[in-house]
Amino acid sequence: MSAPTLTGVGVGPGDPELLTLKAVRVLREADLVVVPVMDRLAADGDAPPGRAETTVRAHVDADRLRRLPFALDDRGGVTARRERAWDAAARAVVAALDGGAASIAFATIGDPNVYSTFGYLAQSVRALRPAVEVRTVPGVTAMQELAARSGVPLCEGREPLTLLPATAGLALISDALAGPGTVVVYKGWRRHPELVDELRRHDRLPDAVLGRSVGLPGERIGPVDAAADDLPYLSTLLVPARRDRRGGKL
Repeated sequence: MSAPTLTGVGVGPGDPELLTLKAVRVLREADLVVVPVMDRLAADGDAPPGRAETTVRAHVDADRLRRLPFALDDRGGVTARRERAWDAAARAVVAALDGGAASIAFATIGDPNVYSTFGYLAQSVRALRPAVEVRTVPGVTAMQELAARSGVPLCEGREPLTLLPATAGLALISDALAGPGTVVVYKGWRRHPELVDELRRHDRLPDAVLGRSVGLPGERIGPVDAAADDLPYLSTLLVPARRDRRGGKL
């Protein structure tokens, strides 16, 4: 008898057409598909679906989905609230496995191995059921979609590519901007004015591209400005490498 499986499925930044064929197959074949929901909204059965759930619904019937509460808006690091959510989600997955589900798919925006909630869930489930086989299906990331939508290549030739969250701190971001390569910053809405100052200081502001709600109907892509009043949490900043001519970094 094969081991039960828990698969993290990357569903991309929000456009249902960006799911891979494998992602769609795994979601459709799973005994249960779970999607994250804000823990503060979990008690409300009429709460609007999150980005991952909305994307999955284009490929899987809604009655096959189950919401798992996570502290998605907690910015305090490893907090008690976050740990409670991880533990509760893991227990729910284990209960589903014990109830007969042989395969469970967890839908996560972007890629399950890039700043994803899935890693915490997988670790928690393994602690309870070591025999569970954990798999992942890669997905399109927000930086890839922003590069495609803006027409800005992420990296060429010998150019380095640095991806980091704004929560990593301005020192790391400043070090990356001081270099020659492309820099991508996720979740920078709270530190947007400081990021703009760093871009100016390193003379990277003119080429920088900001993506708001990339892949969604209300997406906005354009130059970076100092205004951040309407900047969503899941915003992406793309600062292309310093390029002077075609093939200059080969």
